[in-house]
Amino acid sequence: MSFLKKLMVTAAFSAAMFVNAAYAENVKIALVVKSLGNGFFDAANKGAQEAAKELGDVDIIYTGPTKATAEAQIEVVNSLIAQKVNAIAISANDADALVPVLKKAMERGITVISWDSGVAKEGRQLHLNPSDTGLIGETIIKLAADYLPEGGDVAILSASSTATNQNSWIEAAKKVLPAKFPKIKLVATVYGDDDSAKSTDEAKGLLKSYPNLKAIIAPTTVGVVAAAQVVTDENLIGKVNVTGLALPSEFKKFIDNGASQAVALWNPIDLGYSAVYLAHDLAVKKEEAKPGATLSIGRVGKVTLDDTNSAAMAPPFQFDKSNIEKFSNIFSSLA
Repeated sequence: MSFLKKLMVTAAFSAAMFVNAAYAENVKIALVVKSLGNGFFDAANKGAQEAAKELGDVDIIYTGPTKATAEAQIEVVNSLIAQKVNAIAISANDADALVPVLKKAMERGITVISWDSGVAKEGRQLHLNPSDTGLIGETIIKLAADYLPEGGDVAILSASSTATNQNSWIEAAKKVLPAKFPKIKLVATVYGDDDSAKSTDEAKGLLKSYPNLKAIIAPTTVGVVAAAQVVTDENLIGKVNVTGLALPSEFKKFIDNGASQAVALWNPIDLGYSAVYLAHDLAVKKEEAKPGATLSIGRVGKVTLDDTNSAAMAPPFQFDKSNIEKFSNIFSSLA
């Protein structure tokens, strides 16, 4: 064999080895959360790891800022772009502020989806809501109204003022108030930025500003715990009911002591699992995210995208004295 032919064979063999190595390398999917140290997102990461194990070719990069701000998330995303990850699945602190950096990611060939808290349409390929927005909005009001037969003043303690998901749920809640819950008066909406200390201060401020307040509704797992602790500490159990969206494992003690009558949530483990499945299939199988498309979310089932390339995973589930212990144990073992 001539030297030239040997050289060509060697080059071809090396190229084949390179291609095979590239395909053998695991898909890197970044699960970007609003902030680290949040039990809800830790549970979602558990689901993400389950999906990665099931899919077999996925490495999860679980990351996010220490503070729930858009600026901090932008830094995280820029770092992931530099790492050349294959996909980014993000729960956004701001629907619009993250668009430029996520568009940059997509221009570099990175698959981008949002989950939990959405990104504006131009900044992602699809969005996975944990549940139907209108249903969540109605549920958080109903959780308060069910225990206020005579009606009364309620207030909302949310996450950040730019959080897409909470803002959508609050707007949906306001829409159903006049027709379905006419005795319930929403007197204020405040923001704790998914920070325990700030949420505590905001809850105290509500109780001081509205002495006739009957319920605090917190559609955030950080805020609902902070508000329930304030009601407990200020000896207002039986006077002010705290409700909203809570992890059973974190919130059981407040159902037990009467600071809360009931809360709701979907399974955050399933949410993280589903987000990874969608990101993987878009990045690897080249599934197309378009209105009307039906996509797999593994063991959770399937979702169909609407006109905004969004879909809802599952309805929320209510927790009260009758079932909180059971689900607290389940979530404690999984999260």
